[in-house]
Amino acid sequence: MLKKIFSLSVVLVLTLAIFTGCTSATVSKDDSLERVKKAKEIVIGIDDTYPPMEFKDKATGKVSGFDIDMANAIAKKLGVKTKFVPNSFDGIFLALKSKKFDVVHSSISITDERKKAMIFSDPYIYGGNAIFVKSDNTTIKNEKDFNNQVVGCEVGTTAQDVLAKISGIKEVKKYNAMTDAFLDLQNGRIAAVVSDPMVGDYYNVTDPGKFKKTGIFSYTGTYRSCL
Repeated sequence: MLKKIFSLSVVLVLTLAIFTGCTSATVSKDDSLERVKKAKEIVIGIDDTYPPMEFKDKATGKVSGFDIDMANAIAKKLGVKTKFVPNSFDGIFLALKSKKFDVVHSSISITDERKKAMIFSDPYIYGGNAIFVKSDNTTIKNEKDFNNQVVGCEVGTTAQDVLAKISGIKEVKKYNAMTDAFLDLQNGRIAAVVSDPMVGDYYNVTDPGKFKKTGIFSYTGTYRSCL
């Protein structure tokens, strides 16, 4: 189901090398792992509006999703508990830098620019920037059809970066929550949403017949990480 376009990964705090195999020319080791183990808790930053990766379960109010399950498995291996701290995605890296949490585990695309300030795990899933429209839309098949259209994305994501390079778009509408973007798409306030394919595919499975995926962007760049 997932297209192998973008590496998505855990983001580790600048000097926090709590997982094995991490490499970075500018990152030095410290006692972060020992401090996490001593506290018996790892504090994890997430964007809990990004299903199926991380989201609030409507029935329980607790955070759920693939990233949550994986983080819990890693914590169990480390012998510590997890504490998830929701944060809007556009401020999640600043919060990481200010040590609001130990790591960010929230489907982070790996870019050369981000690698200057953070270290990453090995890629554990491959995503990309896919285009989703309403199921009855016959005019948008790829990014070339965005001319004079309002297109939505989550603020601070690589989707925003990609859309900024496309000329002719009437407006790039930026959302703090991916759930709001798909709600506006459903209500006809925007013509398309650009997101990781698994996010739109989640809506296609849980709310069938309303949306469809029409294409995936090609993207140039280097995407590497370490765990």
